[in-house]
Amino acid sequence: MARAVGPVLGGLLGFAVLFGVTWIFASMATDNRQRNPQTVPRTFEIGRVDDVAKIIAEGGPILYPDLRDATGKRSIVIDHTGDDAAKGWQVYYAYPADRDETCLVEHVQNSREFTDCENRVLQVEDLKLPLDVRPIVENLKTLLIDLRA
Repeated sequence: MARAVGPVLGGLLGFAVLFGVTWIFASMATDNRQRNPQTVPRTFEIGRVDDVAKIIAEGGPILYPDLRDATGKRSIVIDHTGDDAAKGWQVYYAYPADRDETCLVEHVQNSREFTDCENRVLQVEDLKLPLDVRPIVENLKTLLIDLRA
């Protein structure tokens, strides 16, 4: 009886020890990650203000897919108005002001118009203004998008 039961109990004990050691290492790695969170970029560099303003003047506002995750709810549209490339920047969410993030828009090429999930034609001003995303012009040369909430 000892010859049959002994190896089985020894194997089970071995697997239990292996599981325990693995669990301890995983727990330590997770705790360390929570105490030392990796820094996420707080800004997204678009480019030189004069170049981006020229692109928008020729082709319309620029639609950027979600910059934080794959849900799409933080997709943004960057617009510029006026003659001064360092001024006149505005960021919008890529959905209408009267809808939520499930109704993403598509840009009509070479225009300032968008179509939404209901095929309505919208102007860029009809899009939702964000409270937690804003344009920053750094040193009158570089356009950044501030992603801090």
